[in-house]
Amino acid sequence: MHNIGEIIEKMREGTAMGPVRVKEIKERGIPVVGTYCTFTPWELINAAGGFPVSLCSTSEKPIAAAEKHLPRNLCPLIKSSYGFALTDTCPYFHFCDMVIGETTCDGKKKMYEYLGQMRHTHVMQLPQNVDGKNSMVLWKDEILRLKSVLEATFNTDITNEKLSASIKLRNRMHRTMMEFYDLSKLPCPVLTGKEIMLVSDYLKFSFDYEEAIKLVSDLTLKLKENYDSGERRICPGAKRILITGCPMGKSLEKVADAIESRETGGIIVGFENCGNLKCSSSPVDESSDPIDAITEKYLNIPCSVMSPNTKRLELIKKYVREYRAEGVIDVILQACHTYAVESHSVRECLQEAEIPYMAAETDYSQGDTGQLATRFGAFIEMI
Repeated sequence: MHNIGEIIEKMREGTAMGPVRVKEIKERGIPVVGTYCTFTPWELINAAGGFPVSLCSTSEKPIAAAEKHLPRNLCPLIKSSYGFALTDTCPYFHFCDMVIGETTCDGKKKMYEYLGQMRHTHVMQLPQNVDGKNSMVLWKDEILRLKSVLEATFNTDITNEKLSASIKLRNRMHRTMMEFYDLSKLPCPVLTGKEIMLVSDYLKFSFDYEEAIKLVSDLTLKLKENYDSGERRICPGAKRILITGCPMGKSLEKVADAIESRETGGIIVGFENCGNLKCSSSPVDESSDPIDAITEKYLNIPCSVMSPNTKRLELIKKYVREYRAEGVIDVILQACHTYAVESHSVRECLQEAEIPYMAAETDYSQGDTGQLATRFGAFIEMI
């Protein structure tokens, strides 16, 4: 087994090679399906013989181009997503055969209309709550509609056998990530927040799933072995912070940098946001009908677009407790109205539990880095 530094470097190289691998996949005639959201059922795409890939959406570079068509006061994630497609600077969008969207917010819903002029885009109509039978019926119908679209687009049949195999693979990937994330249950942290972000990205952009599962498992095992042998990679006195809120990405590494700087004295122990704990903590039920099980798993993702969204509050408190977090920082992208409005509920919930909380609104520019560092420093000093 490699040492920790070698494993992390191998993951960094594997993530950087993602565009090359997706090009090779495309050249082999395998369908590439672009996605933007945790609500997109990965298992259906995989069962159709395709490779799901997360499309570029977390850099400020293409935003100026996007603002030629989109309003400036729109969420940066939406503008970045559209800007990458418009400028053809996202290799994953360049090679994808189709895009799957979802009506999580009004901005994305309207943006997909423009995106559809550049790629075949299928939009799933997401119910706005998880309560009652009607939402489950509506979402199951959307799952079945997507199944039919994938079958027609790629001239294949998505059988229950293929779907069950895909569910088992995806569940293994989620379990592997949860075992990795759960290293934060240890009394002393063994990873930085940026390392957690790197491993999450590696599993998204390494298209050899078995190799990725093995490498993440090796890293988890090595970190645990070293910890049990007395190694302490992180200062034991660092204040443990749980991140919640909007999706994190390359441009938002500034948040992790500011929290984990020597001057601030914090350490991120977990991310309760899109693509991390929020989606990996709940697997698909392998004992149920595959379509029913996928419907239930994806509808119950505790995203702020759901109303009410009490499951998010439960999830935050669960991981505050399990990861021994001493404070919660809610990262909200400018103009992301659902997360901005929901921050009041999160604050009240955590205040009742006597858990320190702060909300930080930001965008993809790097101009507020110093301000964020000052605010995070004051918050962590207060803890």
